[in-house]
Amino acid sequence: MATPRRQGLLDNPLMALTINSDTVHTPPVPSATVIVVRDGPPGLEVLLVRRHGNSNVLGGVHVFPGGKLDAADRQVDPAALDRSPHDCAQSLNEPGLDAQTALGLHVAALRETFEESGLLLGQVHQPDLAPRLRERTAAGTGFAVALQQLGCKVATASVWPWSRWITPRVPSVTNKRFDTRFFVAAAPAGQVAEHCAYEATEAVWLAPRLALERYWAGEIDLAPPQIMSLCQLSHLHTAAQVMAAAQGRPPALIEPEPFDQDGVRVICYPGDPAHSIAQRVWSGPTRLAYRNQRFEAEGGLAALLG
Repeated sequence: MATPRRQGLLDNPLMALTINSDTVHTPPVPSATVIVVRDGPPGLEVLLVRRHGNSNVLGGVHVFPGGKLDAADRQVDPAALDRSPHDCAQSLNEPGLDAQTALGLHVAALRETFEESGLLLGQVHQPDLAPRLRERTAAGTGFAVALQQLGCKVATASVWPWSRWITPRVPSVTNKRFDTRFFVAAAPAGQVAEHCAYEATEAVWLAPRLALERYWAGEIDLAPPQIMSLCQLSHLHTAAQVMAAAQGRPPALIEPEPFDQDGVRVICYPGDPAHSIAQRVWSGPTRLAYRNQRFEAEGGLAALLG
């Protein structure tokens, strides 16, 4: 039975994901998302921002900061970089990916995190740096160029690849396709996360397990990539462990494969009996089913928490 809190959320149309059944024929859009982590009083915490309810992509849902790759993200003065585009490509470990696109994905990760949370990853805290950077970007100067003008390096080494999610041709929670590289990054000391008033309505730090518990209780909504990523993070205890885990293995490739079973949308992942790839890429549930206007793992919350 749904909890009273969950029932209240389900009555709000902004809080219920709509399942898509249309095929998308356009290629997936290159994107970057950052899982920002820190050591809080209860242990490991991750940053989630709640997308504005009017957003046409995951409105009202709590997500990690992120967005699409812009053309300007690829075009950065080498003097502004902390490492080469070739090094960025090596960290992503994607055969055939050109170095400038790899660089652009790292820059997009930094830019989107700043735009959506105000955090300047890899930068030493200066009280006036973020306002000055925001002034320049608002006036039309590109993010990387503005950082260089302010005497800062573009800190690509502050984000490390965690996973790569490629939306299937029949997406389940949006009518768009994305090729999203998920990065992890340690929250910069002294900086305070503040959500973008235009795109989001909240920025909150939560322990991964607490985020999943709040999702199950109906207090927040999450999309499948966030659910599955939080499952993996729930087994780690410090920000240092997260960064070490990312640097100790290549990023996992996740290509969800959806199907409908008895009128229920099911999304399966590598290692599931219904997935085309038999080998698991990580522990935890291998499928989520859309029931009670949310995605649930077989076995419920206990399965999500492992």
